[in-house]
Amino acid sequence: MSLPLALDVASAKPAGKRPYFLEQEVERVLGIAMAAVQELAVARQRMDTLERILEAKGVMTREEIDAFRPDADQAAERGLWMQEYLVRVLRIVQQEGEAIAADARGDIRSEEVAVELSDRA
Repeated sequence: MSLPLALDVASAKPAGKRPYFLEQEVERVLGIAMAAVQELAVARQRMDTLERILEAKGVMTREEIDAFRPDADQAAERGLWMQEYLVRVLRIVQQEGEAIAADARGDIRSEEVAVELSDRA
């Protein structure tokens, strides 16, 4: 996935105002932390699966995996992945910045349209 595509995917959000149940700043940090936790949990499960299969088939040991050092191309690919990952994890900060910019431009939000339409009924 390219960085521009990752930015588009990370920007996807439901219409309407984000509900907050705690202080907004606490919710923001919690959202970031939970995104990281989710990513890590999935990665750990997949990594464990791969290591067990490789070891069971006699392809390589876990020690060989631990000793691996990426070459320049592999390191660059990992760097791109890291940028895409950070975009996903920090999505809430980006979306809040976009909301602030939309307010500054005077953009109309979907919830405002809904209120206006319901007032007419």
